Amino acid sequence: MRTYAIILGFLSLVGLACGGSAREGGSVEYSVSAQQNYERGMGLMDEGEWLDAVKYFTFVKARFPYSKFAVLADLRIADAAFGAESYLEAIDAYKLFIKFHPTHEMVENGYASFRIAEGYYHMLPDDWFLVPPAYEKDQSAAVDAARELQGVMRDYPNSKFAPKAKQLYKHVGQLLAAHEWYVATFYWKRGQAMGTVLRLRTLLKQYPDVGYDEEALFLLGRAYAKTGRKEDAKKSFQTLVDRYPKHRRAGDARHELASLGT
Repeated sequence: MRTYAIILGFLSLVGLACGGSAREGGSVEYSVSAQQNYERGMGLMDEGEWLDAVKYFTFVKARFPYSKFAVLADLRIADAAFGAESYLEAIDAYKLFIKFHPTHEMVENGYASFRIAEGYYHMLPDDWFLVPPAYEKDQSAAVDAARELQGVMRDYPNSKFAPKAKQLYKHVGQLLAAHEWYVATFYWKRGQAMGTVLRLRTLLKQYPDVGYDEEALFLLGRAYAKTGRKEDAKKSFQTLVDRYPKHRRAGDARHELASLGT
């Protein structure tokens, strides 16, 4: 029943969002075989006619429930939702496909999982010059995208989707690191050193090597020193010096170490 709820929700969204391109109310002519109806749906998908394509796929599911094309129709309904940019509906449909068809080749090759991750990725906040930058906005979609992309890289390391997942994850990691840096510096400017420590520790642990490590280590050392945790401060500064000896903050870190009695 939940599959059909997703279909109905998707059809409603497509009809509103795509207008003429979805040919709302367009006529379809069903065939006598599951394969022919499935192929007609695929042809409409190629043309971007998402709503009419879904009509064929739902017909296959209803009329030929035990055909292999009924299983494929479930997947293509998710693909149609994705193509129509109804990402939440697509994600739910892919999750259901994985749940009910865990041994299907399109699950075992990582396709369905990657599409879930990609759906969340497409929901990341945008950067527009008239509104706050993306890193200041709600990061729920970015957190979801990071989790799902990590899952693809971990569970399907040899799939053709793993390199793309790695590429998308790098961008998501940069966005999340930028958010953590933004919040950390917000706390620092307001004299809340422990809040700064917590955010920078998260940044360095979860989003390393995306361009913030050097500045984060330096500020983390200062924040530790501010809270009286001298040994932790020295460790942060020394890590910066050891890992990035030529960075402009390395000299500042050496100065801080000297002032701390190292």
